[in-house]
Amino acid sequence: MPADRLDRQLEFIVELDSLKSIHRKTLKICEPSYENDAEHSWHLAAMAVILREHADEPVDLARVLQMVLMHDVVEIDAGDTFAYDDEAAHREKERREELAAKRIFAILPEDQARQMYNLWREFEARETPEARFAAALDRLQPLLHNYLTRGTAWRDHGITAEQVLEHNSHIAEGSTFLWEYVLRIIRDAVRRGYLPES
Repeated sequence: MPADRLDRQLEFIVELDSLKSIHRKTLKICEPSYENDAEHSWHLAAMAVILREHADEPVDLARVLQMVLMHDVVEIDAGDTFAYDDEAAHREKERREELAAKRIFAILPEDQARQMYNLWREFEARETPEARFAAALDRLQPLLHNYLTRGTAWRDHGITAEQVLEHNSHIAEGSTFLWEYVLRIIRDAVRRGYLPES
């Protein structure tokens, strides 16, 4: 194996360390601080292993794991965009993330760069069973955090139950079982005063 290939792979791995400094607007369940992208990605990987049986379609776990570990790499350059930002902010996010994906994945050897870029695009498009399930987990994880921290982030940003339902509805595309669970916890969050209905 050429040394140049290993050098590029290690350079990419070092670049991934930057995910530890990208903070999300999701409070940790275990302490009153915000999680970072590396913690989020690790948590999603664990969820994929444990919850795979709830995917609506058979999924290749290795592909799901690759997606959940790589999907936020673009935020090293693009930053985190709050889930409930307006449409204009999300259009700008797409542009920033595309530029970031091209730069960051290009650090890798060409074959791996193409593979990781295509994996990222697959996750974003949600057209395969693996992407739909990975995206469902990506929405479920912060929702659980918000619920288990008594809706602190929801309340801080003035989020309503209607917004939470709309934003997370594609969980049903990857797992109707998990979506039914989400509906129950959203109803309970409203009942407990964590979320206003509208």
